[in-house]
Amino acid sequence: MSETQTAQDKVHAFIEKTVTENPVVLFMKGIPDQPGCGFSAVVVQILDHIGVDFAAVNVLQNDDLRQGIKSYSDWPTIPQLYVKGEFVGGCDIIREMFQSGELKTLLADQGVLAA
Repeated sequence: MSETQTAQDKVHAFIEKTVTENPVVLFMKGIPDQPGCGFSAVVVQILDHIGVDFAAVNVLQNDDLRQGIKSYSDWPTIPQLYVKGEFVGGCDIIREMFQSGELKTLLADQGVLAA
C-alpha cells in the first residue's frame, strides 16, 4: 500500500466518522462566519435561513481533506452537504432544493429540523 493510499484511507475514515456522528455536515471552504468562497457562503446562508444546526468542516485546512472529500463523494466541487450520512449535493443542488422547498422537507423528514 502506498503512502498516498494510506493518507486517503485516513481522510476517508475521518469523513465517514464526521458524517456518521453529525446529523448535518457541510464540507466547505472556510468556516460559517468567514466562508472562503461564494458557493460555500450561499449554502451557509440557506442552512442558517432554514434554521438547521450543522457541523462545518473547513477543507482548506488540509489538502488531503480537500481532495479526499471529492473522492469520497465522487463529486468534484466544494461545498458538499451531508444529511444523516448521505451526500445531498453541492451549491447548485442545495440552492435548487431550497427554492423548491425540497431541502426543508428533506431535513424535516430526516428529523434534523423542527417542523
